[in-house]
Amino acid sequence: MPRPRSLTPSAIASAALTVIDREGLDALTMRSVASALGMGTMSLYRYVEGREALESLVVDTVMRDIELPAPSSSARWTTRVMGLMTRVREAVVQHPAVAPLLLTRRHSTEGTLAWGEALLGLLTEGGFDGSARVIAFRTLVSYVFGAVQLSHLGSLSGDGTAALAELDASTYPLLRETAQRARRITPEEEFRRSLEVILRGLEEAVARR
Repeated sequence: MPRPRSLTPSAIASAALTVIDREGLDALTMRSVASALGMGTMSLYRYVEGREALESLVVDTVMRDIELPAPSSSARWTTRVMGLMTRVREAVVQHPAVAPLLLTRRHSTEGTLAWGEALLGLLTEGGFDGSARVIAFRTLVSYVFGAVQLSHLGSLSGDGTAALAELDASTYPLLRETAQRARRITPEEEFRRSLEVILRGLEEAVARR
């Protein structure tokens, strides 16, 4: 296959995301991305060293444009965390199958490092330090990426919730009622209200220290 006249990191990342969005994360290989670019596999190695480099390009593309909170903002730290985590979710939800890479390659791109540093800064502003800050940080990261995957694989508007809503009421009354209510909750509302619960808990935890 002929090599494209100009192949940029952005073009490679776009092709890799196309593969992931269409076929899943396991389909990401040098061969599949080269095919999406219309080139031979060995030619792609001239631009990226291998799968790990591909993964880093993908992560950087997904995360690099997340708007960080202004350091001089007068808003409360919890409000700014809510805004930052919402923007992270909005970036990831466009390519939910990428979520595992955002954890395994979190150390490899400026985009992930930048928002991680910003989140730690907000937690520090809120009174967290030491191991308490570690746990608060991991709690929020676990929630945002877990929420994206849960919404992707087990959406409240999906078939699973619909099936639960039709369960026998005498055997599973709470599952049935909860599923019926859950079907009316949008992904955005689910994310926001759950994050509010977590942030209230973090506020209470730091107040008790």
